Amino acid sequence: MITGSTAGIGAAFARRLAAQGHNLVLVARDTKRLAEQATELHDRHGIEAEVLAADLSTEEGIASVETRLGDRTHPVDLLVNNAGFGNKGRYLEVSMADELAMLKVHVEAVLRLTSAATESMRSRGRGGVVNVASVAAFVPRGTYGASKAWVVQFTQGAARDLAGSGVRLMALCPGFVRTEFHQRAGMGTDNIPGWLWLDADKLVAAALADLARGKTVSIPDPRYKALMGVVKLTPRGLLGGVSSRTGRKYGPQ
Repeated sequence: MITGSTAGIGAAFARRLAAQGHNLVLVARDTKRLAEQATELHDRHGIEAEVLAADLSTEEGIASVETRLGDRTHPVDLLVNNAGFGNKGRYLEVSMADELAMLKVHVEAVLRLTSAATESMRSRGRGGVVNVASVAAFVPRGTYGASKAWVVQFTQGAARDLAGSGVRLMALCPGFVRTEFHQRAGMGTDNIPGWLWLDADKLVAAALADLARGKTVSIPDPRYKALMGVVKLTPRGLLGGVSSRTGRKYGPQ
């Protein structure tokens, strides 16, 4: 199952897993795009692609996906919690309603869907969950980064608690990827250096390899691994200032 499957990293996961012969459950808000994606993957790879239209910023949307994950007759062996979005603006410039909607998707939905999936997986003794976070989780930069930091910490803690159960959990922390993410948030990208951009298909291949190796956190690119190594050595006070200036330079326009 892949949430946010119709674009960007989610679509790359769908392509990769379908090419490997896996049947899919595709989750997104847009019914038309879901149907088109399912048809394309079926015709290209001969797999079965079930569609589930759900808005994970709503109680109804999360509950419908939870129900599907709890279906023991058609179990899900891998869950990719990819759905997410960003808000344009600094803290207090974004409406509280928009902030809470983001937390609903990035935190509550991830918690509930991971729990629904792993409960069934643990009873079968196998399964995996990839929770898509961001390198923004490692720097003090606004509500988005804070929500992704929660994803990383939650995933690592849950992975420890489920160690030995046959269920693997991993937080995926990409950098800039050419998707619809920035466009939907109204963020400019022309000022982001070319070397910072990642290819979604290569990112997914590296992520799945890290999951198979049992990693609980994946930063699937040498450039960002090096950058995050520097971040670990930088004092938090200095890092906060650098992060703020970088956010203004490379963030929302």
